[in-house]
Amino acid sequence: MPRMLDVSEDVRAEIGDEEADRLLAGHNAPGSYDCTSCRTPGDSEQERTSTVLFVGEETAVLAFAHATCIPSQVVQVAEDQLQGAVRSITGEESPAGGGAPQQAVLGVTSGLILINGELHPALVVEPTAPIARPGTTGNGGDDFLPLLIEQGFQPVNDVNQVPHQLPGWSVLVAMGQLHAVLQPATHGGSPVAWWQAHQPLQVTDGWRTAANRSHTVLVFAAPVGSIGQQPREDLLRDALEKAAANGRLVAAAMPLAGT
Repeated sequence: MPRMLDVSEDVRAEIGDEEADRLLAGHNAPGSYDCTSCRTPGDSEQERTSTVLFVGEETAVLAFAHATCIPSQVVQVAEDQLQGAVRSITGEESPAGGGAPQQAVLGVTSGLILINGELHPALVVEPTAPIARPGTTGNGGDDFLPLLIEQGFQPVNDVNQVPHQLPGWSVLVAMGQLHAVLQPATHGGSPVAWWQAHQPLQVTDGWRTAANRSHTVLVFAAPVGSIGQQPREDLLRDALEKAAANGRLVAAAMPLAGT
């Protein structure tokens, strides 16, 4: 049976037309899979599915994700970390004694969050694997939240409170599509991408309208396994509230760049 697969031009260029066509025809593609972005089950026969190609210097690994989580894309991975990416895809833990840290991909979900009777455009960021502090092996645990707090994100105790503005950061939207989350450059100059879509992500008309009204986007972030893929905004809200109650949620408000 043909699968509901999205194969981007970048992925097609890497794997070749023949392999891409075989995937689209239902060959070599799994029916069920664990989403490489949110780690929850997916079914390529029932829902749109993105092909995600992890590419090292010598090897490549093809993974699958809900199209609502991330678009089909090529993710460059250092060769010595490719096994970490494989563990991230399969959900296996790193072997005892360390080894290369897992290569994490930031999954980004857009949604509307109701706060004090007003709908706010929001982005929810969740990595696919624990985040190690740069220059470390990752054996010290997940440093995703501490790193963001150092950047100015604030812990969320109550989702009903609008987070504070984070100076220098912004969310780039152009022609109704989400392109990037920008952060200040280390030594001044133009902002740089903290997260960038390999292929612009479509946002809903409601999200875009709310963003154009407030010129502000709320960005929530949580460690891997905290939020997951939620099919409805009320379930996303519930997951955010649970993460906040467990001390696993940070947030910041960012101005909207673009339209």
